[in-house]
Amino acid sequence: MTSDTALAPQEADGPGGEHIRRPRLADRVSVHPPIGRDAPWIIERGGSYLRVGADLARLAQAADGTRGHEELAAVLGPRWTPALVDTAVRRLVTAKVFHGGATDRDAPRRVPRVKIVPPLTVQLTVVHPQRLLSGVLPAMALLGLKRWGVIGALLAAGGLAALAGLAPELSGVLGRPLPPSVYAGVFVAMLLASALHELSHAAVLAYYGGRPSRMGVMLFYLSPAFFCDVSDGWRLPGNEQRVRVALAGIATQWVVAGSAALAALVPPPGRWQDGLLLFAATCYLGGAINLLPAVRLDGYLALMSHLDIPHLRDRAMTDARHRIARLLYGGRYRPELPRLRWAVPFGLACMAAPVFIVIPTLGTFASLLQRTGITGAVLMLCASGYLTWLLVRGAVRTAGAARAAGAARWRIALSATALTAAVVCALLFVRVPWTVAGGYTVRDDGRVELLLPPEADRSALHAGTAVHLYRAGLTGHTPTGEAVLGSERSTATTAPLSAFVPVSGTRLTLPAAAYPLTTAEPPAERTGSARLTLGERPLARWLYDTYLAPCWR
Repeated sequence: MTSDTALAPQEADGPGGEHIRRPRLADRVSVHPPIGRDAPWIIERGGSYLRVGADLARLAQAADGTRGHEELAAVLGPRWTPALVDTAVRRLVTAKVFHGGATDRDAPRRVPRVKIVPPLTVQLTVVHPQRLLSGVLPAMALLGLKRWGVIGALLAAGGLAALAGLAPELSGVLGRPLPPSVYAGVFVAMLLASALHELSHAAVLAYYGGRPSRMGVMLFYLSPAFFCDVSDGWRLPGNEQRVRVALAGIATQWVVAGSAALAALVPPPGRWQDGLLLFAATCYLGGAINLLPAVRLDGYLALMSHLDIPHLRDRAMTDARHRIARLLYGGRYRPELPRLRWAVPFGLACMAAPVFIVIPTLGTFASLLQRTGITGAVLMLCASGYLTWLLVRGAVRTAGAARAAGAARWRIALSATALTAAVVCALLFVRVPWTVAGGYTVRDDGRVELLLPPEADRSALHAGTAVHLYRAGLTGHTPTGEAVLGSERSTATTAPLSAFVPVSGTRLTLPAAAYPLTTAEPPAERTGSARLTLGERPLARWLYDTYLAPCWR
């Protein structure tokens, strides 16, 4: 009998109810036989997949609600006894694979059309991808995955070469305002590329005999995207097949990026070339980020599939949390991944990944968000609040793990107090530069004005403050002049949108406060961005003024 079937006895050893004496599968539970020579038996339960041995799978298949334990033992063969059947049945009832009684409140539920995945993902199922693959699978079978892979690699590499040749043009696209039509076109193209990305996962899974179950749209950390559920990949016989399913989306995304970059060689400089370059660069960057194994994206799924270790990330983070808890608080811990020497470093990377993603993102777009007024302030507050929640949750979990491992209360309290004191000292005594972001414009009569959103911190402004003027793009900027603040007094006015957001060719305006500027010579461009450096502030004050105060100014 396999180890999957030789289950430990459960606490409930009594006769039990009818659901124990004559077991049957719970609703929305199915047993899948191996789809290949080395593939496992799978029990599908409410959208999740459980690997089981052949003996346990045969028991689940034979349990139809009419057979008792003796009959099941006779059907399953001489290695089974009624006592072993009873033990296995109770285990499967506990696992919610078998029907759990008359009420059966804990039975697996159908995956809802709208599904919330903590912490910040909402999925809406739109279609079953099998319906979309009828024309794709024959084309895949025509050349085979390897030949298609070679073609895709050539396109992706050719696109990178094209971007290298167009590096000055790409730098210009990223460093200057672009028309709304370019942004809109890139946004729509990114949505289509995201749909192709997810459909590629489904196509490769179906090519190997799996069944993609759901496809739809989602809000992923407040960003619109598509998703495809390929959990059925756990039924595939080989790890390398699951790896290919996981990486299929990135491969397709880079093929699309390469095609766009090569197409950018054709049109002359203008909106079409700008849009193609921005789209190609965004696709390449998105695919590279998707490869990071420390984030629960395709790169992580590929690594987990290659190692054939379910819940790799969660278990590695548990080991990392235990290591931190042991160093700070003491205690004894059982490793989740004892055979992986790099489990703790990987777990630390997984724990730190959201922090190192959110902080650089905020650093890159902080000035842009500051210039957009209350909308940008709310977005910055949400991002910083999420980051704070992650840090607090990690600290609480680490302390809880230490207490469960037998660490002394006095040591936990002492270490927690020391860490809190260190954080408070950093907030009070570390000083950081304080800058205010805004825009500028040259009026028709030649006056140069500093434009600040109504929510900007204007308490430290004074006549003579240096103001840096520049042309801003999505990620870069070019200086266009220097000025000094002429007066602390402001007037209410309207500002062109291009003064706050890197967009050109629009007449939209936003409310703003205008301050007179004095310049030695007119700026190189009539409208652009501005930045003021107003000395240094303690870290606590800087965090408050940057992420909290703009929401209620």
